[in-house]
Amino acid sequence: MPDTAQRAIIFDPLSAEAIRDPYTAMAPLQAEAPVYRSDILGAWVVTRYDDIRAAFRDPRLSSDRIRPFIARAPAPMQDMLKPLGDHLNLWAVFTDPPDHTRLRGLMNRAFTTRAVQALRPEIARIVNRLLDDIDAEIERTGNREFDLIHEFAYPLPALVIGHMLGVPEKDIDKLKRWSDLLAKFVLTSRSDPQKYRMASDGIVEMEAWFRRFLEEHRARGAPDVKGDVTTGLLDARDEGDRLTTDELVACCVLLLFAGHETTTQLLANGMRALLEAPDQLEDLCNNLDDLGLVRNAVEEMLRFDGPSLSMVRVATEDFRWRGRRIAKGDRLFLMMCAGNRDPRVFPEPHRFDIRREEAKKNFAFGYGIHFCLGAPLARLEAEIAFPLLLRRWPGLAMAEDDPPWSDSILTRGMLHMQVRV
Repeated sequence: MPDTAQRAIIFDPLSAEAIRDPYTAMAPLQAEAPVYRSDILGAWVVTRYDDIRAAFRDPRLSSDRIRPFIARAPAPMQDMLKPLGDHLNLWAVFTDPPDHTRLRGLMNRAFTTRAVQALRPEIARIVNRLLDDIDAEIERTGNREFDLIHEFAYPLPALVIGHMLGVPEKDIDKLKRWSDLLAKFVLTSRSDPQKYRMASDGIVEMEAWFRRFLEEHRARGAPDVKGDVTTGLLDARDEGDRLTTDELVACCVLLLFAGHETTTQLLANGMRALLEAPDQLEDLCNNLDDLGLVRNAVEEMLRFDGPSLSMVRVATEDFRWRGRRIAKGDRLFLMMCAGNRDPRVFPEPHRFDIRREEAKKNFAFGYGIHFCLGAPLARLEAEIAFPLLLRRWPGLAMAEDDPPWSDSILTRGMLHMQVRV
Protein backbone atom coordinates (compact mmCIF):
# COMPACT_ATOMS: atom_id res chain seq x y z
CA MET A 1 0.00 0.00 0.00
CA PRO A 2 1.52 3.36 -1.00
CA ASP A 3 2.05 5.85 1.82
CA THR A 4 -0.19 8.32 -0.04
CA ALA A 5 -3.14 5.91 0.35
CA GLN A 6 -2.60 5.72 4.10
CA ARG A 7 -2.27 9.50 4.45
CA ALA A 8 -5.60 9.96 2.65
CA ILE A 9 -7.42 8.00 5.36
CA ILE A 10 -8.22 9.54 8.72
CA PHE A 11 -8.88 6.92 11.40
CA ASP A 12 -9.18 7.95 15.02
CA PRO A 13 -9.99 4.92 17.20
CA LEU A 14 -10.44 7.22 20.21
CA SER A 15 -13.21 9.31 18.62
CA ALA A 16 -16.77 9.09 19.90
CA GLU A 17 -17.89 8.03 16.43
CA ALA A 18 -15.42 5.10 16.29
CA ILE A 19 -16.37 3.95 19.80
CA ARG A 20 -20.07 4.02 18.89
CA ASP A 21 -19.62 2.43 15.44
CA PRO A 22 -16.18 0.89 14.82
CA TYR A 23 -17.42 -0.89 11.69
CA THR A 24 -18.05 2.29 9.71
CA ALA A 25 -14.83 3.83 11.05
CA MET A 26 -12.71 0.89 9.87
CA ALA A 27 -14.37 0.27 6.49
CA PRO A 28 -12.00 2.65 4.62
CA LEU A 29 -8.98 0.91 6.18
CA GLN A 30 -10.28 -2.49 5.14
CA ALA A 31 -10.85 -1.28 1.58
CA GLU A 32 -7.71 0.83 1.03
CA ALA A 33 -5.21 0.34 3.88
CA PRO A 34 -5.56 -3.18 5.30
CA VAL A 35 -2.29 -2.86 7.26
CA TYR A 36 -2.53 0.69 8.60
CA ARG A 37 -0.11 2.56 10.83
CA SER A 38 -1.98 4.37 13.61
CA ASP A 39 0.04 7.13 15.24
CA ILE A 40 -2.71 7.47 17.85
CA LEU A 41 -2.34 3.85 18.96
CA GLY A 42 1.37 3.69 18.17
CA ALA A 43 0.65 0.40 16.42
CA TRP A 44 -0.48 -1.30 13.22
CA VAL A 45 -4.17 -1.91 12.58
CA VAL A 46 -5.08 -5.03 10.57
CA THR A 47 -8.65 -5.22 9.27
CA ARG A 48 -9.07 -7.92 6.57
CA TYR A 49 -10.33 -11.38 7.47
CA ASP A 50 -7.62 -13.38 5.68
CA ASP A 51 -4.84 -11.18 7.08
CA ILE A 52 -6.16 -11.58 10.62
CA ARG A 53 -6.40 -15.35 10.26
CA ALA A 54 -2.85 -15.50 8.92
CA ALA A 55 -1.58 -13.26 11.74
CA PHE A 56 -3.06 -15.53 14.41
CA ARG A 57 -0.89 -18.36 13.04
CA ASP A 58 2.26 -16.36 12.23
CA PRO A 59 5.18 -17.40 14.48
CA ARG A 60 6.73 -13.93 14.00
CA LEU A 61 3.85 -12.45 16.04
CA SER A 62 3.94 -13.06 19.78
CA SER A 63 1.19 -13.11 22.41
CA ASP A 64 3.75 -12.19 25.10
CA ARG A 65 2.73 -8.53 25.33
CA ILE A 66 2.63 -7.85 29.07
CA ARG A 67 6.38 -8.27 29.64
CA PRO A 68 7.46 -5.75 26.97
CA PHE A 69 4.81 -3.25 28.09
CA ILE A 70 6.09 -3.26 31.68
CA ALA A 71 9.72 -3.20 30.52
CA ARG A 72 9.03 0.05 28.62
CA ALA A 73 7.30 1.71 31.59
CA PRO A 74 9.13 4.28 33.76
CA ALA A 75 10.91 2.77 36.79
CA PRO A 76 8.37 3.97 39.43
CA MET A 77 5.51 2.51 37.37
CA GLN A 78 7.39 -0.78 36.94
CA ASP A 79 7.43 -1.21 40.72
CA MET A 80 3.69 -0.59 40.90
CA LEU A 81 2.97 -2.96 37.99
CA LYS A 82 5.21 -5.82 39.20
CA PRO A 83 2.44 -7.80 40.98
CA LEU A 84 0.24 -7.35 37.91
CA GLY A 85 2.97 -8.45 35.51
CA ASP A 86 4.03 -11.42 37.62
CA HIS A 87 0.44 -12.65 37.63
CA LEU A 88 -0.59 -11.94 34.02
CA ASN A 89 2.56 -13.54 32.64
CA LEU A 90 1.12 -16.84 33.92
CA TRP A 91 -2.07 -16.46 31.86
CA ALA A 92 -2.02 -18.80 28.86
CA VAL A 93 -3.46 -15.99 26.72
CA PHE A 94 -0.26 -13.95 27.23
CA THR A 95 2.23 -16.76 26.55
CA ASP A 96 3.76 -18.42 23.50
CA PRO A 97 4.81 -22.04 22.98
CA PRO A 98 6.21 -23.99 24.71
CA ASP A 99 4.83 -22.32 27.88
CA HIS A 100 1.43 -21.82 26.27
CA THR A 101 1.30 -25.44 25.09
CA ARG A 102 1.94 -26.72 28.62
CA LEU A 103 -0.50 -24.38 30.38
CA ARG A 104 -3.26 -24.84 27.80
CA GLY A 105 -2.83 -28.60 27.84
CA LEU A 106 -3.24 -28.80 31.61
CA MET A 107 -6.22 -26.43 31.60
CA ASN A 108 -7.88 -28.47 28.83
CA ARG A 109 -7.84 -31.49 31.12
CA ALA A 110 -10.09 -29.66 33.60
CA PHE A 111 -12.19 -27.43 31.32
CA THR A 112 -13.67 -30.27 29.27
CA THR A 113 -16.67 -30.40 26.93
CA ARG A 114 -18.27 -32.83 29.36
CA ALA A 115 -17.80 -30.41 32.27
CA VAL A 116 -19.36 -27.59 30.23
CA GLN A 117 -22.35 -29.62 29.03
CA ALA A 118 -23.00 -30.82 32.57
CA LEU A 119 -23.79 -27.19 33.45
CA ARG A 120 -26.88 -27.05 31.21
CA PRO A 121 -29.50 -27.51 34.00
CA GLU A 122 -27.61 -25.16 36.35
CA ILE A 123 -27.42 -22.44 33.68
CA ALA A 124 -31.17 -22.75 33.05
CA ARG A 125 -31.82 -22.54 36.79
CA ILE A 126 -29.72 -19.36 37.12
CA VAL A 127 -31.36 -17.77 34.06
CA ASN A 128 -34.87 -18.44 35.38
CA ARG A 129 -33.93 -17.18 38.84
CA LEU A 130 -32.66 -13.88 37.41
CA LEU A 131 -35.77 -13.50 35.26
CA ASP A 132 -37.97 -14.26 38.29
CA ASP A 133 -36.14 -11.57 40.26
CA ILE A 134 -36.76 -9.02 37.51
CA ASP A 135 -40.43 -10.00 37.25
CA ALA A 136 -40.80 -9.67 41.01
CA GLU A 137 -39.27 -6.18 40.93
CA ILE A 138 -41.62 -5.16 38.10
CA GLU A 139 -44.58 -6.47 40.09
CA ARG A 140 -43.41 -4.64 43.21
CA THR A 141 -42.72 -1.26 41.60
CA GLY A 142 -44.85 -1.24 38.46
CA ASN A 143 -41.78 -0.03 36.56
CA ARG A 144 -41.50 -2.14 33.41
CA GLU A 145 -38.08 -0.76 32.43
CA PHE A 146 -34.80 -2.21 33.64
CA ASP A 147 -31.11 -2.39 32.73
CA LEU A 148 -30.63 -5.70 30.93
CA ILE A 149 -26.88 -5.64 31.56
CA HIS A 150 -26.96 -4.88 35.28
CA GLU A 151 -29.92 -7.15 36.08
CA PHE A 152 -29.24 -10.07 33.74
CA ALA A 153 -26.29 -10.11 31.30
CA TYR A 154 -23.72 -9.21 33.96
CA PRO A 155 -24.68 -11.52 36.85
CA LEU A 156 -25.52 -14.59 34.72
CA PRO A 157 -22.04 -15.53 33.43
CA ALA A 158 -20.37 -14.57 36.70
CA LEU A 159 -22.70 -16.91 38.62
CA VAL A 160 -22.15 -19.67 36.06
CA ILE A 161 -18.35 -19.56 36.08
CA GLY A 162 -18.40 -19.18 39.87
CA HIS A 163 -20.46 -22.36 40.12
CA MET A 164 -18.15 -24.12 37.70
CA LEU A 165 -15.11 -23.20 39.80
CA GLY A 166 -16.87 -24.08 43.05
CA VAL A 167 -16.75 -20.47 44.31
CA PRO A 168 -19.31 -19.71 47.07
CA GLU A 169 -22.06 -17.52 45.63
CA LYS A 170 -21.74 -15.08 48.55
CA ASP A 171 -18.23 -14.17 47.30
CA ILE A 172 -19.12 -13.64 43.64
CA ASP A 173 -19.87 -9.92 43.98
CA LYS A 174 -16.49 -9.00 45.48
CA LEU A 175 -14.66 -11.16 42.94
CA LYS A 176 -16.54 -9.36 40.18
CA ARG A 177 -15.51 -6.00 41.65
CA TRP A 178 -11.83 -7.01 41.66
CA SER A 179 -12.21 -8.44 38.17
CA ASP A 180 -13.66 -5.11 36.98
CA LEU A 181 -10.56 -3.33 38.34
CA LEU A 182 -8.34 -5.77 36.46
CA ALA A 183 -10.33 -5.17 33.28
CA LYS A 184 -9.29 -1.53 33.26
CA PHE A 185 -5.76 -2.69 32.45
CA VAL A 186 -6.26 -5.95 30.55
CA LEU A 187 -9.00 -4.50 28.32
CA THR A 188 -7.26 -1.11 28.05
CA SER A 189 -9.77 1.45 29.21
CA ARG A 190 -8.71 4.69 27.54
CA SER A 191 -10.33 7.15 29.93
CA ASP A 192 -9.24 6.16 33.44
CA PRO A 193 -5.84 7.56 34.51
CA GLN A 194 -5.86 5.39 37.64
CA LYS A 195 -6.31 2.10 35.77
CA TYR A 196 -2.81 0.73 36.52
CA ARG A 197 -3.07 1.31 40.26
CA MET A 198 -6.63 -0.04 40.37
CA ALA A 199 -5.74 -3.15 38.36
CA SER A 200 -2.73 -3.85 40.59
CA ASP A 201 -4.89 -3.51 43.70
CA GLY A 202 -7.52 -5.80 42.18
CA ILE A 203 -5.05 -8.55 41.32
CA VAL A 204 -3.47 -8.51 44.80
CA GLU A 205 -6.93 -8.98 46.36
CA MET A 206 -7.96 -11.71 43.91
CA GLU A 207 -4.71 -13.63 44.32
CA ALA A 208 -5.04 -13.60 48.12
CA TRP A 209 -8.66 -14.77 47.93
CA PHE A 210 -7.91 -17.62 45.51
CA ARG A 211 -4.90 -18.79 47.53
CA ARG A 212 -7.16 -19.20 50.57
CA PHE A 213 -9.85 -20.80 48.38
CA LEU A 214 -7.42 -23.38 46.97
CA GLU A 215 -6.08 -24.23 50.42
CA GLU A 216 -9.62 -24.81 51.68
CA HIS A 217 -10.45 -26.76 48.55
CA ARG A 218 -7.54 -29.13 49.09
CA ALA A 219 -8.39 -29.53 52.77
CA ARG A 220 -12.05 -30.28 52.01
CA GLY A 221 -11.10 -33.19 49.74
CA ALA A 222 -12.40 -34.51 46.45
CA PRO A 223 -15.61 -36.24 47.64
CA ASP A 224 -17.35 -32.96 48.53
CA VAL A 225 -16.32 -31.04 45.42
CA LYS A 226 -16.08 -33.74 42.75
CA GLY A 227 -16.67 -32.55 39.20
CA ASP A 228 -15.90 -28.83 39.53
CA VAL A 229 -13.17 -27.26 37.42
CA THR A 230 -11.02 -26.30 40.40
CA THR A 231 -10.72 -29.95 41.40
CA GLY A 232 -9.85 -30.71 37.79
CA LEU A 233 -7.10 -28.08 37.81
CA LEU A 234 -5.70 -29.41 41.07
CA ASP A 235 -5.65 -32.93 39.65
CA ALA A 236 -4.47 -32.01 36.13
CA ARG A 237 -1.33 -33.88 35.18
CA ASP A 238 0.56 -34.34 31.96
CA GLU A 239 3.36 -36.92 32.08
CA GLY A 240 4.04 -36.07 35.72
CA ASP A 241 3.71 -32.30 35.18
CA ARG A 242 1.19 -30.28 37.16
CA LEU A 243 0.28 -26.66 37.76
CA THR A 244 2.22 -24.79 40.44
CA THR A 245 0.28 -22.90 43.12
CA ASP A 246 0.98 -19.59 41.33
CA GLU A 247 -0.22 -21.10 38.05
CA LEU A 248 -3.34 -22.50 39.71
CA VAL A 249 -4.20 -19.08 41.12
CA ALA A 250 -3.59 -17.47 37.72
CA CYS A 251 -5.79 -20.08 35.98
CA CYS A 252 -8.65 -19.48 38.41
CA VAL A 253 -8.44 -15.70 38.00
CA LEU A 254 -8.26 -16.03 34.20
CA LEU A 255 -11.29 -18.32 34.07
CA LEU A 256 -13.32 -16.04 36.32
CA PHE A 257 -12.26 -12.92 34.41
CA ALA A 258 -12.68 -14.28 30.89
CA GLY A 259 -15.70 -16.36 31.88
CA HIS A 260 -17.95 -13.40 32.55
CA GLU A 261 -16.59 -10.29 30.81
CA THR A 262 -17.16 -11.21 27.16
CA THR A 263 -20.25 -13.36 27.76
CA THR A 264 -21.97 -10.34 29.29
CA GLN A 265 -21.30 -8.43 26.10
CA LEU A 266 -22.45 -11.30 23.89
CA LEU A 267 -25.80 -11.40 25.70
CA ALA A 268 -26.34 -7.63 25.64
CA ASN A 269 -25.01 -6.90 22.15
CA GLY A 270 -26.85 -9.92 20.77
CA MET A 271 -30.16 -8.85 22.27
CA ARG A 272 -29.72 -5.34 20.95
CA ALA A 273 -29.04 -6.70 17.44
CA LEU A 274 -32.26 -8.72 17.66
CA LEU A 275 -34.35 -5.83 18.95
CA GLU A 276 -33.10 -3.58 16.14
CA ALA A 277 -33.98 -6.20 13.48
CA PRO A 278 -37.69 -6.98 14.06
CA ASP A 279 -37.90 -9.48 11.20
CA GLN A 280 -35.01 -11.50 12.67
CA LEU A 281 -36.48 -11.28 16.18
CA GLU A 282 -39.83 -12.56 14.88
CA ASP A 283 -38.14 -15.41 12.99
CA LEU A 284 -36.24 -16.49 16.11
CA CYS A 285 -39.26 -16.17 18.43
CA ASN A 286 -41.30 -18.34 16.07
CA ASN A 287 -38.61 -21.05 16.05
CA LEU A 288 -37.23 -21.21 19.58
CA ASP A 289 -37.52 -25.01 19.58
CA ASP A 290 -35.18 -25.21 16.57
CA LEU A 291 -31.85 -25.69 18.37
CA GLY A 292 -29.89 -25.45 15.11
CA LEU A 293 -31.39 -22.03 14.34
CA VAL A 294 -30.84 -20.81 17.92
CA ARG A 295 -27.17 -21.82 17.71
CA ASN A 296 -26.76 -20.15 14.31
CA ALA A 297 -28.41 -17.00 15.66
CA VAL A 298 -25.82 -16.91 18.45
CA GLU A 299 -23.03 -17.25 15.88
CA GLU A 300 -24.50 -14.36 13.89
CA MET A 301 -24.66 -12.26 17.06
CA LEU A 302 -20.96 -13.02 17.61
CA ARG A 303 -20.17 -12.04 14.02
CA PHE A 304 -22.40 -8.99 13.65
CA ASP A 305 -21.59 -7.17 16.89
CA GLY A 306 -19.66 -9.56 19.09
CA PRO A 307 -17.77 -8.87 22.32
CA SER A 308 -14.28 -8.83 20.76
CA LEU A 309 -13.00 -5.76 18.94
CA SER A 310 -9.35 -6.74 18.62
CA MET A 311 -6.44 -8.78 19.88
CA VAL A 312 -2.84 -7.56 20.16
CA ARG A 313 0.30 -9.24 18.87
CA VAL A 314 3.95 -8.12 19.07
CA ALA A 315 6.43 -8.61 16.20
CA THR A 316 9.47 -10.68 17.21
CA GLU A 317 11.47 -9.75 14.09
CA ASP A 318 11.49 -7.32 11.17
CA PHE A 319 9.42 -8.29 8.13
CA ARG A 320 7.36 -6.78 5.33
CA TRP A 321 3.61 -7.21 5.03
CA ARG A 322 1.43 -5.81 2.27
CA GLY A 323 4.17 -3.38 1.37
CA ARG A 324 4.61 -2.14 4.93
CA ARG A 325 7.74 -2.62 7.05
CA ILE A 326 6.88 -4.19 10.40
CA ALA A 327 9.73 -3.68 12.89
CA LYS A 328 10.68 -5.96 15.75
CA GLY A 329 8.77 -4.83 18.84
CA ASP A 330 5.92 -3.26 16.87
CA ARG A 331 2.41 -3.94 18.16
CA LEU A 332 -0.36 -5.06 15.81
CA PHE A 333 -4.06 -4.76 16.59
CA LEU A 334 -5.87 -7.60 14.81
CA MET A 335 -9.32 -6.03 14.42
CA MET A 336 -11.52 -9.11 14.63
CA CYS A 337 -14.67 -6.99 14.51
CA ALA A 338 -13.63 -5.61 11.11
CA GLY A 339 -12.76 -9.12 9.89
CA ASN A 340 -16.26 -10.22 10.91
CA ARG A 341 -17.69 -7.58 8.56
CA ASP A 342 -15.30 -8.29 5.65
CA PRO A 343 -17.43 -8.49 2.45
CA ARG A 344 -14.85 -10.87 0.94
CA VAL A 345 -16.06 -13.50 3.41
CA PHE A 346 -19.52 -12.37 4.54
CA PRO A 347 -21.92 -11.20 1.79
CA GLU A 348 -23.85 -8.09 2.85
CA PRO A 349 -21.76 -7.99 6.03
CA HIS A 350 -23.70 -5.14 7.68
CA ARG A 351 -26.98 -7.07 7.52
CA PHE A 352 -27.94 -9.05 10.63
CA ASP A 353 -29.20 -12.45 9.44
CA ILE A 354 -29.75 -15.28 11.93
CA ARG A 355 -29.88 -17.78 9.03
CA ARG A 356 -26.52 -16.69 7.57
CA GLU A 357 -24.72 -19.86 6.39
CA GLU A 358 -21.19 -18.62 7.06
CA ALA A 359 -21.93 -17.04 10.48
CA LYS A 360 -19.75 -19.56 12.34
CA LYS A 361 -16.63 -18.29 10.55
CA ASN A 362 -16.58 -15.35 12.96
CA PHE A 363 -13.46 -14.40 14.93
CA ALA A 364 -15.30 -13.64 18.20
CA PHE A 365 -13.22 -16.19 20.13
CA GLY A 366 -9.95 -15.74 18.25
CA TYR A 367 -8.30 -18.33 16.04
CA GLY A 368 -5.50 -20.89 16.14
CA ILE A 369 -3.75 -22.04 19.31
CA HIS A 370 -5.19 -19.14 21.33
CA PHE A 371 -8.81 -19.90 20.42
CA CYS A 372 -10.78 -19.09 23.58
CA LEU A 373 -10.92 -21.98 26.03
CA GLY A 374 -14.29 -20.75 27.30
CA ALA A 375 -15.98 -20.47 23.89
CA PRO A 376 -18.17 -23.59 24.40
CA LEU A 377 -19.38 -22.23 27.75
CA ALA A 378 -20.22 -18.78 26.34
CA ARG A 379 -22.10 -20.36 23.45
CA LEU A 380 -24.01 -22.66 25.79
CA GLU A 381 -25.03 -19.79 28.07
CA ALA A 382 -26.36 -17.80 25.11
CA GLU A 383 -28.05 -20.86 23.60
CA ILE A 384 -29.96 -21.38 26.87
CA ALA A 385 -30.53 -17.74 27.84
CA PHE A 386 -32.05 -16.31 24.67
CA PRO A 387 -34.94 -18.82 24.32
CA LEU A 388 -35.82 -18.57 28.03
CA LEU A 389 -35.70 -14.79 27.94
CA LEU A 390 -37.71 -14.45 24.72
CA ARG A 391 -40.36 -16.93 25.87
CA ARG A 392 -40.70 -14.95 29.10
CA TRP A 393 -40.85 -11.52 27.43
CA PRO A 394 -41.72 -11.81 23.71
CA GLY A 395 -42.52 -8.10 23.62
CA LEU A 396 -39.15 -6.91 24.95
CA ALA A 397 -38.06 -3.57 23.43
CA MET A 398 -35.24 -1.04 23.71
CA ALA A 399 -36.02 1.79 26.12
CA GLU A 400 -33.10 4.05 25.08
CA ASP A 401 -31.96 5.03 21.61
CA ASP A 402 -28.21 5.37 22.01
CA PRO A 403 -26.68 3.53 24.99
CA PRO A 404 -23.09 4.51 25.84
CA TRP A 405 -20.28 2.14 24.86
CA SER A 406 -17.11 1.17 26.70
CA ASP A 407 -13.99 2.94 25.40
CA SER A 408 -11.91 -0.26 25.38
CA ILE A 409 -9.93 -0.93 22.20
CA LEU A 410 -10.11 -4.70 22.81
CA THR A 411 -13.73 -5.43 23.69
CA ARG A 412 -17.10 -4.03 22.64
CA GLY A 413 -19.84 -3.60 25.16
CA MET A 414 -22.42 -1.11 26.35
CA LEU A 415 -22.17 0.47 29.80
CA HIS A 416 -25.89 -0.03 30.29
CA MET A 417 -28.88 -1.09 28.19
CA GLN A 418 -32.35 -0.02 29.25
CA VAL A 419 -35.13 -2.25 27.97
CA ARG A 420 -38.91 -2.35 28.45
CA VAL A 421 -41.06 -5.42 29.06
